Amino acid sequence: MARKNNRPSGTNKRGTSPGAKAVRGMSAGGMSTNLKVTIAVVAVAIVAMGAALFLTDRGGRSADAGAVAANDERLVRPDSHRLSTAADGKVTVVEFLDFECEACGAAYPGVEKLRAEYADRITYVVRYFPLPGHRNAQPAALAVQAAANQGRFEAMYTKMFSTQSTWGEQQKDQTGTFEGFARELGLDLDRYRADLADPATAARIEKDKSDGLSLGVTGTPGFFVNGKKFTDRPTFEALKAAVDTNLAG
Repeated sequence: MARKNNRPSGTNKRGTSPGAKAVRGMSAGGMSTNLKVTIAVVAVAIVAMGAALFLTDRGGRSADAGAVAANDERLVRPDSHRLSTAADGKVTVVEFLDFECEACGAAYPGVEKLRAEYADRITYVVRYFPLPGHRNAQPAALAVQAAANQGRFEAMYTKMFSTQSTWGEQQKDQTGTFEGFARELGLDLDRYRADLADPATAARIEKDKSDGLSLGVTGTPGFFVNGKKFTDRPTFEALKAAVDTNLAG
């Protein structure tokens, strides 16, 4: 009768598995060549990644993901609405806003105080960023742009925020209310209505919003001071401090 082979599968005549033999070999002779190569490759990759990050920061980009070059065209386009313009161009404040946003309305008095104090020492730029959760944010932006087409951007901008409490946060369409504002401002109403319906007006607003999204704006108001995203509460004092720092720099 043939003798049965009672060795476990995968063992040699001495009862040692190939894996155990390999482990002993590593213990006796150090790491295997393959393991050494793998570790070396990983180490080189880590060093390369660190060098790339170092060079990126050294190249002038801030480690702050919310900072971009002050002259980035996504911040200020040739047709962007400027409420003031500094002759020296030293400080530019950009605000992405939603006219129905309560936080924008709360920031508005401080913004007006800032503009009054610094006048033409800073460039103040307004960009549209209507939020989908506000029923009348888009209609308000359309109304402001239609007024801007007749040279009355600032007048309608002021009208929107000074009356926000009367029309904001409502589910009823406020287009009629905004036309009333246009009438009060003496706008050509036929042209105003035509501009409201013109796809180019909506495209103008969408362009601002697209720029904001690409810059990391997720809510309003979204401020940038010389390209750096402003993350403090947008009070007059906080904005003033940021402006003063840049004026002194």
